[in-house]
Amino acid sequence: MSAAGVLGVCLALAAGVPPEGEAALPSARDARVHFEPQTRFTLAWTHSIEKTRWEEDYQVKRDAKGRPLLRLTRARIQGTGAGMEPPPDAVRRGTWYEYVPTDQPQGALRLTRSPYTADFDWCQRGHCRPLGALLPSDGDVTLLWACARP
Repeated sequence: MSAAGVLGVCLALAAGVPPEGEAALPSARDARVHFEPQTRFTLAWTHSIEKTRWEEDYQVKRDAKGRPLLRLTRARIQGTGAGMEPPPDAVRRGTWYEYVPTDQPQGALRLTRSPYTADFDWCQRGHCRPLGALLPSDGDVTLLWACARP
């Protein structure tokens, strides 16, 4: 991908990515890929059992070699529940536990989009919409990664 390209996020249905998987992610120009020219966004979802809201803020920037890089900058959990305990350094603000994650994405995010649960929300500048507005789900996994479009 060109260092001079427009930074953003690529989304593709995992079923459409060759068996080589993330090592051979398609480019932003590939017909199987939806390119979203955003460098800041929030992914949000509601836990299917606990009904607890979770939000993660991401930033797309370039690494030292000029390659697109996805960084998780902040996360929030609205309450606690099974498998959703906030880390010890989380700060409670109203009904939210906020923290700066130490683990960073390695490669593409794998978003499981079941037909039996609500879709992820894609949020930008305080406005959220279902992820399906960008890329319809096939009921399985959607890959999301930092990319650039020349």
